Amino acid sequence: SGFPFQINNSTGWITVAAELDRETVENYHFGVEARDHGMPVMTSSASVSITVLDVNDNNPTFTEKVYHLRLNEDAAVGSSVLTLTAVDRDVNSVVTYQITSGNTRNRFAITSQSGGGLITLALPLDYKQERQYVLTVTASDGTRFDTVQVFINITDANTHRPVFQSSHYTVSVSEDKPIGTSIVTISATDEDTGENARITYILDDNIPQFRIDPDTGTITTLMELDYEDQASYTLAITAHDNGIPQKSDTTYVEILILDANDNAPRFLRDRYQGSVFEDVPLSTSVLQLSATDRDSGLNGRLLYTFQGGDDGDGDFYIEPTSGVIRTLRKLDRENVAVYSLRAFAVDRGSPPLKASVDIQVTVLDINDNPPVFEKDEFDIFVEENSPVGSIVARISAADPDEGTNAQIMYQIVEGNIPEVFQLDLLNGDLTALMDLDYESRTEYVIVVQATSAPLVSRATVHIRLLDQNDNPPVLQDFQILFNNYVTNKSNSFPSGVIGKIPAHDPDVSDSLAYTFVQGNELNLLLLDSSTGELKLSRDLDNNRPLEALMKVSVSDGVHSVTAVCTLRVTIITDDMLTNSITVRLENMSQERFLSPLLSLFVEGVATVLSTAKDGIFVFNIQNDTDVSSNILNVTFSALLPGGIRNKFFPSEDLQEQIYLNRTLLTMISTQRVLPFDDNICLREPCENYMKCVSVLKFDSSAPFISSNTVLFRPIHPINGLRCRCPPGFTGDYCETEIDLCYSNPCGSNGQCRSREGGYTCECYEDYTG
Repeated sequence: SGFPFQINNSTGWITVAAELDRETVENYHFGVEARDHGMPVMTSSASVSITVLDVNDNNPTFTEKVYHLRLNEDAAVGSSVLTLTAVDRDVNSVVTYQITSGNTRNRFAITSQSGGGLITLALPLDYKQERQYVLTVTASDGTRFDTVQVFINITDANTHRPVFQSSHYTVSVSEDKPIGTSIVTISATDEDTGENARITYILDDNIPQFRIDPDTGTITTLMELDYEDQASYTLAITAHDNGIPQKSDTTYVEILILDANDNAPRFLRDRYQGSVFEDVPLSTSVLQLSATDRDSGLNGRLLYTFQGGDDGDGDFYIEPTSGVIRTLRKLDRENVAVYSLRAFAVDRGSPPLKASVDIQVTVLDINDNPPVFEKDEFDIFVEENSPVGSIVARISAADPDEGTNAQIMYQIVEGNIPEVFQLDLLNGDLTALMDLDYESRTEYVIVVQATSAPLVSRATVHIRLLDQNDNPPVLQDFQILFNNYVTNKSNSFPSGVIGKIPAHDPDVSDSLAYTFVQGNELNLLLLDSSTGELKLSRDLDNNRPLEALMKVSVSDGVHSVTAVCTLRVTIITDDMLTNSITVRLENMSQERFLSPLLSLFVEGVATVLSTAKDGIFVFNIQNDTDVSSNILNVTFSALLPGGIRNKFFPSEDLQEQIYLNRTLLTMISTQRVLPFDDNICLREPCENYMKCVSVLKFDSSAPFISSNTVLFRPIHPINGLRCRCPPGFTGDYCETEIDLCYSNPCGSNGQCRSREGGYTCECYEDYTG
């Protein structure tokens, strides 16, 4: 199959059985066999060669479906642009080429050459007029043809250089702009196109603060700018195209750096120090501050202020433009010796920047303060018996001034007579020059003076001695005289504390302990060992006299003393009281009479009466309250001489003897006896003819009286009177008149008439009696 020929079996004609294509197979070679129908079959063969003759049955065909090429606009006229080839499979065909469309302005021509079509440039090109040609080229063999499109892109020739709009640019940028800030974009133009018009920008000088984008021409910052370091920059910028050869243009960009307030003021010193006397007048200059600011204009103009700082609580002010610090108020070094101020220098930028500085102002002292003692009065406690020459205290004053103005000298100016103490001139040490004895003197008062010439101050110093246990207790032999007057009316026995053992210790701080060491085995006296208080035992509540001797010991813990206590109980009888008298002693007290004058008084009375001392019974001593002077009433009775038992001098005789011999009594007893008081009835206290009757009573409930050697229980006499009223009067002094007619003593037949001392009855008519 596929063989284009066939042979007729009978005739032997060879015919075409299929379409022939010379361009596919030009020659055919095959064999032919002839065979008979005999037996055996006889054959013969022959070779046949058939040549296929060409006919024009194929179109010319371009080897490319479409052509693309670029042609520079400055290509020379006549130069070859492109050779096209169209293939025609027919034999002996002649193919011709021609531009059938798209040849605007006949810029191109085509010629057949060596079986191909050569396109050449017929006329000069102009990129600005046509940038692309689309040529249609036809290849023809005379009958058949083929077409193809040729795309010719005209490329620009680098005929123009880039051109900047200006040869010099001036721009400004603030120094505080951040890195990467775009400052300006400069551009150049190039009338070329494509690569010839693609411009690249470069910086001619290596200025590290800036860079330029090579494509856009944008200048940006690479580093922080500082107006204070450099105020302007001039950049040389070159723009070159990317044609061959490259063409370029250069311009200059002046960048002016605008000052920003980026520099704070700076003081010339890290710290300022000054001094000023405390007594300077107001507005005195202390020191001057000075600061600088690298900025310019308002950004660099400075003002000085304490605002927000420390002006010493308003004691100073600062001049805003000069920076001079002056005093605003009166200074006092003793109040503030050193000021720690803080001032600011502030520029006038927006926002303003400031710097601070510390200032130390020392206030210099003047002697304007006197020495000052801590107190106006001092209490200094010194132990007695401190060694002579020992320092007992340091008295010091403070002077708020300083240096020589604060030097103080001390002296005693009052109270040191005799010279007991010495005060050190410089340090104020107080030294004892004599032995200090609490029992001799408990306190010294001196006035000391502190001098910071010419200023002085004084203080009073109370030097109080502290008692030491350097003295034994003091205890004399003492008596307890218990006058026991027993009545039926009341229980007069003293059951409470009758007094204390009369001991004392010159050392006031000592505590005493009291004990009976002998004679009180029957506990007739009850003793509180810590207080020395005494009570009488109820065993003494009887009518028996008693005298007992006891030994008492008193100790202060270190020292102890003993003394004899005589307990004497005297039974006071009504006979004694009835026959007693009361004498008046001038300038006498109870304590002084008991110790030591009681025994002298008894001795004197016994001498005057020529009787024994133990026959004199003093049972009362009492201050006379009816007079303003110190008069002591002493009541006593006395036994008659001769040893007659319980026979007493009658009071009238006793009074007469004492009165007549009062000079002798005064001499012996050393006590002046005053005249006796008049009988109370001699004053006629009763009215209206009443009769005055003297009445003497005794009080047995009086407390004990004590002295340093005697505890005495008195029996107080109470002098009184009684008024016996006549008929018709009543009252304590018969001062009230009685209406005796009130009870109608005259009956119904007479008229009662009152009269002094009684009444009378006037009988009615026809009646008598």
